[in-house]
Formats: sequence, C-alpha cells, structure tokens
Amino acid sequence: MRLKTLFRLIHIHWVFIRHGLDELVLQTPFMRPIRYLAIFSPYARFKNEADSRGVRIRRTLEDLGAIYVKFGQALSTRKDLLPDDIADELVKLQDRVPPFSSDLAIGIIEKALGMSIGEAFAEFDAEPLASASVAQVHTAKLHTGEEVVVKVLRPNIAPRIASDMALLYELARIAERFWVDAKRLRATEVVAEFEKTTLDELDLMREGANAAKLRRNFENSEILYVPEIHWEFTRKNVLVMERIHGIPVGEIEQLKAAGADFKSLAERGVEIFFTQVFRDNFFHADMHPGNIFVELPDKYIAVDFGIVGTLSASDQRYLAENFLAFFNRDYRRVAEMHVESGWVSSSVRIEEFEAAIRSVCEPIFEKPLKDISFGQLLLRLFQTARRFDMHVQPQLVLLQKTLLNIEGLGRQLYPDLDLWQTAKPFLESWFQERLSPKAKIKKLIKQLPDFADQFPEIPSLLYKALDNAAHAERRAEMQQREFALLREQMGKQQRGQLWAILMGAVMICAAIWLR
Repeated sequence: MRLKTLFRLIHIHWVFIRHGLDELVLQTPFMRPIRYLAIFSPYARFKNEADSRGVRIRRTLEDLGAIYVKFGQALSTRKDLLPDDIADELVKLQDRVPPFSSDLAIGIIEKALGMSIGEAFAEFDAEPLASASVAQVHTAKLHTGEEVVVKVLRPNIAPRIASDMALLYELARIAERFWVDAKRLRATEVVAEFEKTTLDELDLMREGANAAKLRRNFENSEILYVPEIHWEFTRKNVLVMERIHGIPVGEIEQLKAAGADFKSLAERGVEIFFTQVFRDNFFHADMHPGNIFVELPDKYIAVDFGIVGTLSASDQRYLAENFLAFFNRDYRRVAEMHVESGWVSSSVRIEEFEAAIRSVCEPIFEKPLKDISFGQLLLRLFQTARRFDMHVQPQLVLLQKTLLNIEGLGRQLYPDLDLWQTAKPFLESWFQERLSPKAKIKKLIKQLPDFADQFPEIPSLLYKALDNAAHAERRAEMQQREFALLREQMGKQQRGQLWAILMGAVMICAAIWLR
C-alpha cells in the first residue's frame, strides 16, 4: 500500500471519528472482534454526536470530498433501502455542497476565457446558484441579452479525485483477495468504470458535447428539453449554458401546488429512459433529483451532462430481449439469453436458472411501484446471482444506476405507476421497427457506401483467397508426405530395436546353455 493511500485512510478514519461515525465501522463483521478496544482510542473524546446520524453521515461525505458525495447522491434516491432520516439528509447533497470562494471562481473564469468578467458578461452574479461535488454554478447574462448559467470546476479537484481513486482501487483489491463475492462482482473493474465516468466529468468541453447530442436527439420533443450550449464561452473547466426555469423534480409539494400531472410525468420518465437507451443508444446517466426539473404540467428539463452512457449493439439487443421476455413472463428465454451472452456460465442448467428467476420475479409482476419491496428484490437477486456465479457486467453499471434513479423518481412522483405496462409497448414497437423489412432495407442502404468502396477490391481479394487456398492445399500435401516419411522412419527404427532385443535374448540364452 502506498504511503499516500495510507495517509488518506487515516484521514478518512479521523473524519469518521470527528462526526461520531466510528461505531458504524466497528459494527461491520471484520471489526466486531476488536470493537471493544475502541474505548482505548485516544480520539474517542473528539466524537461529535450532538447531531442526528443522518446529518453526521451527510457532513462526513461532504468533508471526504467529491467521490464520497457522489456515493451519497446515488444512495439518495433509494428511500426504500435507507431509513427516512438518512435518506432525507442525503437528498441535500444534490445541490447543497458548500461552495468555494466566488473570487476564486471569477479568477478561474477570466483565466479560461482570456477576458474579464465584464467583457464576457453583461451581468454576473457572484453568489453561486448551486454548488455540487465537482463544480458550482453562477447565473449571468450575455451582452446579447440571453440568460445563462456559468459552470466552474472546483479548483484542485483532479488531484483529490486521483487520491480517492487510488484508495478505491486498494480497497477493491483487498476485497477481491479476502471476499469471495468481490471477485464475482468484479470490484476492480467496477472501480475502473467509475473512474472513467468521474474523470469524464472533469472535462466540461465533453459535457457540452454530450448536451449538444442529447439536445439534437430530443429536438422539438414534448417530453424532454435540453438547454443550449454557448460554445464561444465554453472551455475545459468552464461551461456556459442557457438558463432554464422549472421546478426541481424533488419538490413534490411545490409541484402539487402548481398543478403538475404526476401520472404523465411518471410515464414520460419511463419513456425517456427507454428512448435514450434503445432508440438513441445515448443516455443521461446522472438523473438524480438535483439534475431534473419540471416545466408544467408534465415536461422534463435535464441539466448536468457530465456522465452519459452507451451500450454495444450486442448488449443493447440482449438487454431489450431480456426486458421483453421478462414482461411476457418468459423466464426460460431470460435464462437462455443470460447464458448466450456469457453473463452466466454455459455449465449452468437452464431449468434451474429459470426456476430461480421465476421465484424472484413472479411475486412482483404487474404490481405498482408502491407495492414492490425493492430492498427484498435486490437481496434475492443478489442471492440468485451468487448461487449461479453470475458476473457483474461493468459496462452495464451506469445503466443499472440510471434505472434505479428513474425508479426512485417514479416512486416519489406516482407510486401507482404500472412500470410493466408502461414499458412493454415501447419495447414491442422498438423490436418491430428493428426487425421489419423497412428496417432491413434501411440497414442495407446504410451499408451501400462501404460496399461500393470495397467492391473494386473484390477481384484481388478473391484471387488472394484462391491463391492462399491453393498454397494451403500444397502445404497440406507436403505435410502428409513428410508425416508418411516420418512414420516409415519410425517403423524402421522400431523393427531395428526389436531385432536387437531379440538377438540379445538369443545370445543370453546361448551363454546360459553353454555353461
């Protein structure tokens, strides 16, 4: 373990003690045998247990930095898995992370743009509108009159994230060494995928490009609006984007008072998810409540495009087929596709795997979100995965996270949502479009330019293939002759050895007889 990582572990331990959370660590199975020694710790008197545990956990994550804030953000949508006091506090991580100095933010902006704030903007509010784990946002107005928001990366964020990533890698390696399930969960690969997405967030030019693509995908859409990027003022650490006005999706009481259509919002949330994943193969992968707003009565507005996801064509097809088979209760097909895709070993008996999937899924089928215990569902899915040695797919981690975010939002907005009936027609339509003659013709037309480029090379490629085949045939004949010659030589050697043994035996017998 590197010295820097060791110091980081000591710092994390100190932060836990300072916020009175060391007891949570000592309750884990690894620490239970020695937890009684905690009373002898020289830091025990520094504990701060005046606040509730939810507040202490939130402040601990804020003090530990961006990576841990993101962990809290992911957990904040899972109110069915967390006690209410903790979940309510973690929601505050969405946009209430302490801001850094406005003077420092202005200095970063001016250096990045190569001009003063007054030259770039007609108006600039030094008070941050919001502050997140990686960046903070200020409102401004361009000289052309458009209202915008200016996103600025936190100073020195990259070295801190690199340090935290090194620690996560170390913990993943330790887990894989001492915990059997960590190998199946591919802990190191999951950390590598998380590192990639986190480092992508540190490039605001990339985020701007993500927003531009998502905006084109939903141009003139009635269900989702994506704000415009002002490229002339966007750099790697500064992003200027159209300012939007809406109600945060997490403000349920405010939405109720304003007359929002919750049923439509919940159904449209599911539609947006499946449209991004299957139609566009490009999805917003950070859809926590702090990044989603509502334009009344039922239109979504998305912000913060630092994390996006895509799937390979094979993963996309297998995922769609799995969803559709699940909605049709065809659990055997679900089991077969898991084996075909390599997610489960081919040695697994399909009948057993099918029965296990049915036992997990059948109790929740066709139930509204409010009647589904996702805590129990996840527990049983984990047990099933462990039983059949099902490996976690790192490339699907972002999709799983996004799906959980969508489910969490749906639970808040409209608990009576029938997720199955909302999603099934979309998938059936998608499959019909993909497999229809029209879709096949479109695919063929799309491939025509590549075929036209390669067509002149076909004669030479054909000649090479035939020439290689002829050479291969000649090589095979030569090898056969060499093998025949080798067999003949080995036969001669064996016969010579046999005669030598026979003559030796005769000589020994003669010698014995003459005596």
